[in-house]
Amino acid sequence: MGNHRILVIGVGSIGERHLRCFQATGRAELCLCEPNAQLRQTVAERYGVSKTYASLDEALNDSPRAFEAAVICAPSHLHIPMATQLAREGVHLFIEKPLSTSLDGIDELMQILQQKRLAAAVAYTYRSHPALRSMRQAIVDGRFGRPVQIVSVWGQHFPKYRPAYRQIYYTRRETGGGAIQDVLTHAINAGEFLVGPVDRVMADAAHQVLEGVDVEDTVHVICRQGNVMGCYSLNQHQAPNENTITVICEKGTARFELHNARWLSMVEPGTEWKVEFQFSLERDDIFVHQAGLFMDMLEGKCDPPCSVAEGLQTLRVNLALLSAAFNPNWRPVRPN
Repeated sequence: MGNHRILVIGVGSIGERHLRCFQATGRAELCLCEPNAQLRQTVAERYGVSKTYASLDEALNDSPRAFEAAVICAPSHLHIPMATQLAREGVHLFIEKPLSTSLDGIDELMQILQQKRLAAAVAYTYRSHPALRSMRQAIVDGRFGRPVQIVSVWGQHFPKYRPAYRQIYYTRRETGGGAIQDVLTHAINAGEFLVGPVDRVMADAAHQVLEGVDVEDTVHVICRQGNVMGCYSLNQHQAPNENTITVICEKGTARFELHNARWLSMVEPGTEWKVEFQFSLERDDIFVHQAGLFMDMLEGKCDPPCSVAEGLQTLRVNLALLSAAFNPNWRPVRPN
């Protein structure tokens, strides 16, 4: 049996993945909390989880308590109330992204975490990706000189990879839905990890293709991250499943390819890309690695890959983008 007792709250798509991947580390004993009785039973049987709860109150009132840490996979607007309730009871936290859909209650949560000396992290998966972490280290070490520009281009056919999107939180921005809060937030958070926080944004977003929803499925962002100029593009309907982040520096260029689980570099103009680090292409492997880092954090071996403060910074960007993207300040092009 593992030596960390973990409660997974919400076992829909991402919750089930976290359950499976924490289990795969061999370092955790899992229990789950899920209000949907059929889903609760199905997932528990699938992974041999004996301890299940229908509500968070039921889980917290169980004695003796079966968990020391919780993975919060409920819809985003529930993250902070659940996290605060858990933190008051001394439970360490791993909170799915985005941290929330508003700033409400976050200061109080951070105060409780500090007072009780609890470990907490936000599950921005790519901060745990060995290839992205390796690329960041090369940039921080100054291998390519000063970063001056970041270009992030992401696209995926959502109906293929998330066929239930019409039935989940994605349909409403209030529950964390839409392209900005669901996927672009990953790209923004990874970009902040590489070259620093976003401090100014302009954006455009629209519903272009996805059937059965009204939320945005296509987003364009230009921003500044200190002195670094940034642009982020995302759509959720193209055929290629490709996600790249390119950091252009004074003396070279680094590129992260999520779809190929690697990063590349180029220093001499006109040459070929050099593969610097290749990670596993199995999708679960990054989540298993992320689970391991979270448990390393519980053991005091490392800092959180994405702290609550860093998750809050990306949430502020999300909110700024939602404000800017649907009323862009267009400058018309007029003939002379």
